[in-house]
Amino acid sequence: MHVNLNGKVALVTGAARGIGQAIADAFLANGARVVYSDLDLATAASAAARSDNALALRLDVSAPTEIDQAIDQILHRFGRLDILVNNAGVNTLEHRVNIDQFPVAEWDRILKVDLTGVFLVSRVAARPMIRQQSGRIINIASVLGLVPMRLQSPFVAAKAGMVNLTRSMALELGPHGVLVNAIAPGSILTAGTEKLFYGAEGKFKERTAALLSHIPLARPGTPAEIAHAALFLAAPESSYITGHVLTVDGGWTAGYTRDF
Repeated sequence: MHVNLNGKVALVTGAARGIGQAIADAFLANGARVVYSDLDLATAASAAARSDNALALRLDVSAPTEIDQAIDQILHRFGRLDILVNNAGVNTLEHRVNIDQFPVAEWDRILKVDLTGVFLVSRVAARPMIRQQSGRIINIASVLGLVPMRLQSPFVAAKAGMVNLTRSMALELGPHGVLVNAIAPGSILTAGTEKLFYGAEGKFKERTAALLSHIPLARPGTPAEIAHAALFLAAPESSYITGHVLTVDGGWTAGYTRDF
């Protein structure tokens, strides 16, 4: 997919690997200057090193001081910020349990990154966009923010919160020329889902067939397919789309697939 992002500056959080890196790479390939931000600076720097139009920054999305410094550095380096992709997120591998057993500390950890982090980064990134009277914010939510799944209460809550935060931000920032949308991926083949389902040593690999049976396309998506959706929402042609949640899930949430 090709769009014209020449002259645009994009910040992607959680860009060291997986969906975040795929989105950052796609923006870079389509002419944007891209900031690969992540807690894992070494891996982000390795991804960004392939182009003079890329910059790597360490960024903890739950740390307001780091966020302020990152946005200041971007504005100093590039003079503007046009696109923010809130991709950084965490889930849990060990605590797939009912809410009555779910550890409070793990709830706090997930919400701090997956929802509060989106708020913290967006509030700072929105300021130069408001001054410019233009910008795009793209939040990477999840189908679990639309249709809940058992044993993941904090992740479900965070992603559902992100969906309505997206809509709220769209209402507030639209008058300033800033468009805010979300992408709700389904099951995507990443290092994380390999540890759960798709890898030979996946913790729940015996349930993979059952998971895929609910996906009409009968396969996981790829990070590149989410990157294409992000490109669409970042494209100049998507100038009248805001407050939208673009579901990219192979048909998972279209309805209950069954043989009878």
